[in-house]
Amino acid sequence: MGAMKGQVLSSITKLCDLVLLVVAFTIATLPHIEASGSVSLIQFLQYRIRLFDLVIFSVLLGSWQLVFASFGLYGSKRLTSRKSEALDAFKATTLCAGVLALASFLLNFQWVTPNFVLTFWGCSTGMVVGTRMAVRTWLRRLRMHGRDSRNMLIVGSNLRAIEFAKTIRSKPELGYRILGFADTEWSGIGALQEHGWQVVCDLDNLRSFVRRSVVDEIVLTVPMRSFHDFASDVVAMCEQQGIVVRVLSDLFNLKHRSSKTEEFEGSPVITHYSGIAEGWPTTIKRSIDFMLSLLLLIVVTPVLLLTAILLKLTSPGPVFFIQKRIGLNKRVFHIYKFRTMVVGAEKKLRDVEHLNEVSGPVFKIRNDPRLTPIGKFLRKTSIDELPQLFNVLNGDMSLVGPRPLQLRDYELLTEAGEDWQRCRFSVRPGITCLWQVSGRSSLPFHKWMELDLQYVRNWSLWLDVQILARTIPAVFRGIGAA
Repeated sequence: MGAMKGQVLSSITKLCDLVLLVVAFTIATLPHIEASGSVSLIQFLQYRIRLFDLVIFSVLLGSWQLVFASFGLYGSKRLTSRKSEALDAFKATTLCAGVLALASFLLNFQWVTPNFVLTFWGCSTGMVVGTRMAVRTWLRRLRMHGRDSRNMLIVGSNLRAIEFAKTIRSKPELGYRILGFADTEWSGIGALQEHGWQVVCDLDNLRSFVRRSVVDEIVLTVPMRSFHDFASDVVAMCEQQGIVVRVLSDLFNLKHRSSKTEEFEGSPVITHYSGIAEGWPTTIKRSIDFMLSLLLLIVVTPVLLLTAILLKLTSPGPVFFIQKRIGLNKRVFHIYKFRTMVVGAEKKLRDVEHLNEVSGPVFKIRNDPRLTPIGKFLRKTSIDELPQLFNVLNGDMSLVGPRPLQLRDYELLTEAGEDWQRCRFSVRPGITCLWQVSGRSSLPFHKWMELDLQYVRNWSLWLDVQILARTIPAVFRGIGAA
């Protein structure tokens, strides 16, 4: 009955979304119709619709619904926050507007102008997000009054189980009623009574309790390593009786990882990640990297040519300095920079290592004796970094991300035997980062690494925009450049 009810609600939601999208499309056409002259309602209804137009519009509707489904908007949203659902709806309508713009470009629909797409996007976003928030508010009120509730049994009574139960109790709008806990007697079971809960059955009598009780969902919180066989039996029992079973994803008590459920070739998996999760934000990030790096290369071409000429005139040797660096997940790539030192500078590193002004495995000094006549100027103004736009264009780097380490620095990091800094390699290295806009070479190595990890754990497209905006004044000031 629950599955049938869910299917009915999903179908109604799909129909409602399609109606709202059609209404938004109709509103967007009104300025076009008005510009064509005064048309009466009867004349509008008598317009002939070509079969081709009907087919295209049907394909659009189907693609829009696929977009909504891809964002999980037709699944249960009981445990999803209002903000998360609103954001998913916003993403879906934005992508639908993009599909409309692409279709109009490919099929040369002259009446689908940028204003048309913008109107469609604004109306569809407002109506879809507004409708879903209104439905959530209505359901929230129902559940607060005991309607549409679900009975939940928690198997296990450890700290994770108690914290989970406290979260559920603090959110009555979710409509869950905790029946109690199932567990055997152990020293920590008294903590349940302190929070007002009780053990309703032991693990041996769990099956019989479920048979004679109204249980909608079971949450497994027992340690999977020592209770693997038992947990498998519980899941099989829930499958037989049609009971929803949930397993807390923090199986390994990881501190800085996020989790999500996915399907891998038909097999459900729980994915733990501490870097930037793949998805539409990373796709947008890569698209922005490609377009901006291409545009910037075109704009700074005169600077590149002038710098190359000055390097040739002031010092013998190649224009570019090419070096191996550590990239995404420790992939090795060749980084491009304007040469700022004399030829063979890397071989002379041992002669100046005692002058190092930075802690940790990295090597940096402000007045490096190996610099060419204009090398210091190129570094202070960061002009030497401009060729890295080719690395961004190629996909080895990003505009924003942790700076790529040299092979030498990485080997010294490995010798130190510490792994906490290596999370920085889970994202593409960048031309600029938090370290670049927070003092650059004047910061100690451990602070540099902490800022990189802060970037990885808090990454968003908005954070990239903020760092790019802060990079420009940091470059002009030349703070910490070396």
